[in-house]
Amino acid sequence: MDAIVKKTKHAAPEIGRGPQIERPSKEQAMEAVRTLISWAGEDPDRAGVLDTPSRVVKAYRELFSGYNDCPIEALSRTFEDVGGYDDIVMLRDIEFNSHCEHHMVPFVGRAHVAYLPTDKVVGISKLARVVDIFARRLQTQETMTRQIAQSIDQALAPRGVAVMIEAVHMCMSMRGINKRNVSTITTQFIGDFKQDPAWQARFMQLVRSPSGGFAV
Repeated sequence: MDAIVKKTKHAAPEIGRGPQIERPSKEQAMEAVRTLISWAGEDPDRAGVLDTPSRVVKAYRELFSGYNDCPIEALSRTFEDVGGYDDIVMLRDIEFNSHCEHHMVPFVGRAHVAYLPTDKVVGISKLARVVDIFARRLQTQETMTRQIAQSIDQALAPRGVAVMIEAVHMCMSMRGINKRNVSTITTQFIGDFKQDPAWQARFMQLVRSPSGGFAV
């Protein structure tokens, strides 16, 4: 069968929308799932898995919806009346689910995102939205951490950006060396957070500090 996925001449920027490719039809995707069911050793016509291809395609549309969205657009609505505020703006414990690009199995965890505003801020829900956009793509944790930081830096031009991700990878706990509940931690610092250890220390202190009873 001819290759289904073809890249166009002008791929989207890495921190923009997903790559502009020619996607297969729903029917082609369902047939691919049937092939995988057979490869696993199951009869794709058995009653219990007969509708599985349709369910998988529907699930993939949701799990990988980040390819349809642009993080820069998500951060485009800003507010300039910050009243002279120039300290850390932070959203921590942003839960996410993503998929490893190497084995296409989940990794799940939390992201902590902060920036030092200059003359504008963004609605805090948009920071969580950016995390979700990149999480709902095939990813490595390292790349995802960098993409989140670079998107905030590009859209808001802050004095600094800090991102930390903690995640558990099913490709390590379900297969391979089978080590369960091992956390992988990645960080990315830009601007003042990278140049000034004091800002890094403030960020880490906020990440690790108790919630203060505000969790609901």
